[in-house]
Amino acid sequence: TMAPHSSLLARGKVSRFAVRRRSVSRVCAVTLLAVLAPHPASETRSAVDRLKKIRLVTAIKTPYLLNGKFDLPSYDALVSRQIANGVEGLIVGGTTGEGHLMSWDEHIMLIAHTVNAFGDKVAVIGNTGSNSTREALHATEQGFAVGMHASLQINPYYGKTSKAGLLNHFSAVLQEGPAIIYNVPGRTGQDIPDDVVLEISQHSNFLGMKECTGNVRIKNYVSRGVNCWSGNDDEAHDARHGSGAVGVISVTSNVVPGLMHQLMHSSNPEPALNASLKELFAWLFCEPNPIALNTALAMCGLVKPVFRLPYVPLNRQQREKGAALLMAVQEHIPGCSGVRVMEDHEFNLIGRH
Repeated sequence: TMAPHSSLLARGKVSRFAVRRRSVSRVCAVTLLAVLAPHPASETRSAVDRLKKIRLVTAIKTPYLLNGKFDLPSYDALVSRQIANGVEGLIVGGTTGEGHLMSWDEHIMLIAHTVNAFGDKVAVIGNTGSNSTREALHATEQGFAVGMHASLQINPYYGKTSKAGLLNHFSAVLQEGPAIIYNVPGRTGQDIPDDVVLEISQHSNFLGMKECTGNVRIKNYVSRGVNCWSGNDDEAHDARHGSGAVGVISVTSNVVPGLMHQLMHSSNPEPALNASLKELFAWLFCEPNPIALNTALAMCGLVKPVFRLPYVPLNRQQREKGAALLMAVQEHIPGCSGVRVMEDHEFNLIGRH
């Protein structure tokens, strides 16, 4: 089990804060050593070694109340069922969890809540990356302060940078503590080149790549000593059993965690099971993630049918298709007592929250 980090006080650093006390007879300056500092590699090495071996990580969905705020009871129930079905790690506030639709206060609160409720049972990996190095450092520092075990770091999106910029960005965030680097050029508009990955992989806090560009690249990385998780559910089985990936960071495991656990943990390949899930994988990505997943979990009665815009539910035709696929695996969807197609008016779309 993963024990949460304790808050860190600065080690040998001069604080940027000072308190001055005045009295009639003298003025006394007090320096407070209370600046958060990067976690030393010597204290994280054993945690890094454990985290590198995790096979199934769920990019966990964030459920909402009807007013668009976090539905923590539904979140806790969802996480509890994940743990009970063999999930070993959670990405909190990732793309699937809609971290990009959260304020940083919400983001850090959800990481802290997850650590407090489940940090002794599952690895808590906070998505604290940003296209701004300053923001990524601040959020990652806060995430480690509230106890997360590792961070997920995206490469700077939209404001694309140079190779040297990528190296400096990743070197900075890796100083904060253990991190998975996330390469998904379809969302960021910029690939992380191989030579950058090979260089940052030498850092003691580097856990591995969440790689979304395919198994050929994963196999090449693994052959060169770079730890990898597949970021694509439809390729994860072959990545694990054929390309050397340690496992998967999965969207589908929100729905069928036990089956994804079986795909990743079986000592022998499971081609028949993998093939049986291909249509479900495809449907869950028929629109940009997490649109279909949010729709699926609402149809299964596991979350309230609330969407933070700009996400909206799948149309009725897609919901009908999905209902058939979900019914076929219903016995493997923990907590699901039935699947409904639902009507358009049942979904609540929230623009302000």
